[in-house]
Amino acid sequence: MLIRTPDGITLSADLLGDPGRRTVCLVHSLGADGGMWAEQVPVLLAAGYRVLRIDLRGHGGSAATLGAYTMRLLGDDLAFLLRRLDLGPVDYVGLSLGGMSGQALALDHPGLLRSITICDALPESLPNADAIWGPRLDAVRAAGSVQPVAQGTIERWLTPAFQAANPARWAEILATIEATPADGYCGCVEAIMRFSHVARLPQLAIPTLVLCGEHDHAVPPAEGQRIARLVPDGRFVSIPEARHLPNVEKPGDFNRVLLDWLGG
Repeated sequence: MLIRTPDGITLSADLLGDPGRRTVCLVHSLGADGGMWAEQVPVLLAAGYRVLRIDLRGHGGSAATLGAYTMRLLGDDLAFLLRRLDLGPVDYVGLSLGGMSGQALALDHPGLLRSITICDALPESLPNADAIWGPRLDAVRAAGSVQPVAQGTIERWLTPAFQAANPARWAEILATIEATPADGYCGCVEAIMRFSHVARLPQLAIPTLVLCGEHDHAVPPAEGQRIARLVPDGRFVSIPEARHLPNVEKPGDFNRVLLDWLGG
């Protein structure tokens, strides 16, 4: 479905499962879309949940706008969709950019979430964000495409062992990265480079689970542990032998932890 926001762009979401069931909202990483959750959707549906997948601004089926985005803007987009769909409080699961914008959603719009699972995400921009992201922004802007950074991105996300065992899924994810609009990618990178939720996370008043791949090269697991320490009663779980997409690389482990959390 496509829903128009107050500033005139369209956001894309899909809603699966029977009405009236408890809803799990899934939000993807930078350079991905709702297809990132292919390993979770059937498991959640089989467990009796309804599943909402949202494409962030500038990703998947959602329109891109020019200029720098902020975490607050992305969180506001998510809040607008949740209110428009009127599903009641949802259980939110966000990975990387989805986990960062999810923090903004939870902090700025209390009452929309019943719990939050923050996967492989930062509580604030890294001190060396300019050094990390500056060259990537320059490359994408020069090419007008995400393609120059796509190969490096997927290699940070998934291990060579995963590529060897799952070449079709690797190729599918790589194609999604390459197809991300340059404006959407750059706008979201600007949000990642300029945010901090650290001062406000102790105010987060909903159950919070933090997950991270054991060998994440993009977001150090210590950052996930930091989030879990900052929020009241936060819980941290490491997914063994996974990089930045543990939901894709180790879906059995990821899904078991997630279902146990939701059931608890």
